[in-house]
Amino acid sequence: MKTFDALVIGTGIAGGTTALRLAQAGLRVGVLTKAERPEESATYLAQGGIVFRGEGDPEALVQDILQAGAGAGLPEAARILAEEGPRLLQEIVIHTLGVQFDRADGDFHLTREAAHSTPRILHVGDETGKALEIALLRHPDQHPNIVLFPGHLAVDLITPEHHGAHPLDRYAPDEVLGVYAFERRTRRVHRFLARAVVLATGGLGQIYLHTTNPRVATGDGFAMAYRAGARLINMEYIQFHPTALYSEDEQNLLITEAMRGEGAVLKTPDGKPFMERYHPAGSLAPRDIVARAIHEEMTLHGYRYVLLDIASYRPAEFIRRRFPGLYHRLLERGIDITREPIPVVPVVHFACGGVKTDLWGRTLLKGLYAVGEVACNGLHGANRLASTSLLEGLVFGDRAARAVQQDFPDLDDPARYTLPEWVDTGTEEPDPALIQQDWVTLKHIMWNYVGVVRTRERLQRAVRDLRHLWLEVENFYRNTKLCPRLIELRNGLQTALVVARSALRNPESRGTHYRKD
Repeated sequence: MKTFDALVIGTGIAGGTTALRLAQAGLRVGVLTKAERPEESATYLAQGGIVFRGEGDPEALVQDILQAGAGAGLPEAARILAEEGPRLLQEIVIHTLGVQFDRADGDFHLTREAAHSTPRILHVGDETGKALEIALLRHPDQHPNIVLFPGHLAVDLITPEHHGAHPLDRYAPDEVLGVYAFERRTRRVHRFLARAVVLATGGLGQIYLHTTNPRVATGDGFAMAYRAGARLINMEYIQFHPTALYSEDEQNLLITEAMRGEGAVLKTPDGKPFMERYHPAGSLAPRDIVARAIHEEMTLHGYRYVLLDIASYRPAEFIRRRFPGLYHRLLERGIDITREPIPVVPVVHFACGGVKTDLWGRTLLKGLYAVGEVACNGLHGANRLASTSLLEGLVFGDRAARAVQQDFPDLDDPARYTLPEWVDTGTEEPDPALIQQDWVTLKHIMWNYVGVVRTRERLQRAVRDLRHLWLEVENFYRNTKLCPRLIELRNGLQTALVVARSALRNPESRGTHYRKD
């Protein structure tokens, strides 16, 4: 058993910021990540940049966020991001972490992305997230109050109702006291106890066939919170990034939206621009509109992909300097973006919904907080504005840390309960063929029935098929020895079922949730 003042599950910018701020306040913090390499996160893969400050901000930024959110965004959340973001970015990212953003003529170079009314985005080439993640991960090694546990996959949140040894524990307040986590190296499940548990587990992209998300994004935090009794909201709003490299791989290389911000144009495979037919902003329209437009063009004309052309609009030297990471990665795949367009398709990118929280990261369960993509505080509404996710992790990670400090005297000590060690009920060895086939089935159901364009019939089929698969996997899970891929399958399937049910319940097309019927 390992005991801390606070546990943070996840090492992206949201979890990293929360852990850093809690440690600076004097709390002992345990940080868990299921990845063997802690930098494996959506933050690390983020290319475009992080919102800073532009002309007319903060008011203009608030309006851009709410407009992108298609009327479903919470104005208070947007205002918090716009007003607190620039200060925290300078205080934490620039001064404490020492991240060096690109400059032009001595000032920060600000770029513009889709649905932004003005340039306001800081970047480090086209690998902003990588720079942030590396800087954040230096601190767990240096800060005496932080202990990092890589290779620890959270299995379930610990609650008195579900895990208390005494019959009367089921009447205890709805609260979270820790987490059971599977250690990959020893293949054992350990108890981690704390007064406060912060979910920063990222997204759910791996429940779909094609995604920009890292391999670790299997919906674990959503599923664990759901089983513990937290509320999940806005789960139908799954953002598809319009431009990822056309590939047969499960993880698609994201082509940053900043490329369109710098003048790239979407075209049909025969070289004709088409976005002006769908939106006055053309290739700089909001993500949901661009994704549906590409999907429509591919469906109508049988295209396997469309083209993103920057070579025709920017000099080769500018392209190599502005997008060095993409230039080299695509060159390795035989595409020279200074000379030819990029074949792109829409893929799953971001979950706009999640575990319901207030504006301080508090969930409905005492002692449980959520930040970043796994959380839903109303900021994104039905569609996320480009480059707000990194800033969201920073701002609301800081706010969650302040909330934990404020709540700490009133949070229960796990020692007041008898919380047993994990008992693995499985006796059979996991069959990798069965697990792999269930993953394939799950991904195809979500891609075909709960994708860019949805109908009642498709969603009903999805719920039926997922429900049947869920029953099979739950039985398999209880009779099989634990392994990481099985834990992830159980979580991914539970999350997929919540997404499909939410989409079926909502007949209104809004933002990323488009009902063709």
